[in-house]
Amino acid sequence: MSDDSLAWLGTAPIPAAPYHDPAWFELEREAVFRRAWLQIGHVCELPDSGSFIRREIEALNVSLLIVRGRDGEIRAFHNVCTHRGTQLVEEESGRRGTFSCPYHRWSFGTDGALLAAPDFDRFFVDKADCALPRVALDICGGLIFVHLGTPDKGLRDDLGPYATMLDGFPAAQATTFSEYVYEIDANWKLTYDNFQENYHLRFIHPRSGAPAVGEDNPFGYPVKMGFHGPHRTQTIWTNPDPAPQPVQAQSFGRAARFAMADGTAGPHSRDYLALFPNFFILGSPAQPFSHTVWPIDARRSRGVIRLYWKGEDDCASRRYAREYAMASARDIHAEDRDVIEAGQRGLNSGALKHIHFQAQEALCRHLFTAVDERVQAYRADLAGTAPRPVSRAEAMA
Repeated sequence: MSDDSLAWLGTAPIPAAPYHDPAWFELEREAVFRRAWLQIGHVCELPDSGSFIRREIEALNVSLLIVRGRDGEIRAFHNVCTHRGTQLVEEESGRRGTFSCPYHRWSFGTDGALLAAPDFDRFFVDKADCALPRVALDICGGLIFVHLGTPDKGLRDDLGPYATMLDGFPAAQATTFSEYVYEIDANWKLTYDNFQENYHLRFIHPRSGAPAVGEDNPFGYPVKMGFHGPHRTQTIWTNPDPAPQPVQAQSFGRAARFAMADGTAGPHSRDYLALFPNFFILGSPAQPFSHTVWPIDARRSRGVIRLYWKGEDDCASRRYAREYAMASARDIHAEDRDVIEAGQRGLNSGALKHIHFQAQEALCRHLFTAVDERVQAYRADLAGTAPRPVSRAEAMA
């Protein structure tokens, strides 16, 4: 992809403080994470009426309860009893007909309505006004998204053309998944950026990433990139003469054959979608990979990595292909962690006022720009609505 076609993103150095400054992170909490659709799960986790999952969004101090109701609809609620705020559910997932508060036994249905509360006649409120606080939820490509603020547009409108792409990814047909979760001492953007540039492949992944680089493309730069609002995409380059290890060729060959038989091999096998703010997914049918990077604080983050599959492991060959795909993902990620954390330690020192992105790190620049635009807009909102400071004399009058 030519550098000139990416000139619209600019070439200026990027300020380093947003990658380590706690004050900036406090702005991101509201400006970014309360004002965006956030990917938090998959419909296969909620197969039956009463199936539920709990999700913690630490950046917003929010606990969510996502439930499939008796009518089949999936809804999201704040995981708080409307009596005194006690969290209703501690389990990460399960299935229930009702949700009962452990404190005073207020009970709620799968649609969030208050069903019963002991001695409720002594309260000064109607049951209808005591339903669980609901959170906006929408689904695309089998993936569940929530919005903790007031969305100015629906999920599919927000994703634009990427919604149709997501419908064609293997995850859209998934019935199960493999997952691993990690914590890393690095800012969420620094962690995320590692997975949206290929500049480092030949240095950090000379073994595991060898099939992604070649003589014609020694850095494995993408074939094309695309942008829609705060979201972005790239198409991964295909090495015409790869030299995988025998075990790699065997396992990925099997995975590809299963994907063809399952009907999950679609037109996006080399496509990558990076959905604002913190989620990306690959369309590869042999390694249908997604990664969500959640901020913990300014200098720590948590990653949730999933490989989505259709059908259960019905034979040793399929099991082997899936286990190898997951092991390969872990292997590559383990190679990345040390350099990401080393980068964070360098930024934490305050030695750098700016960092530099080259043309083929355009997706990293685009993420920074999208975050910066929202933080600046949020600052403007605060400046326009903040109450005038009241003097002591006025306060005492």
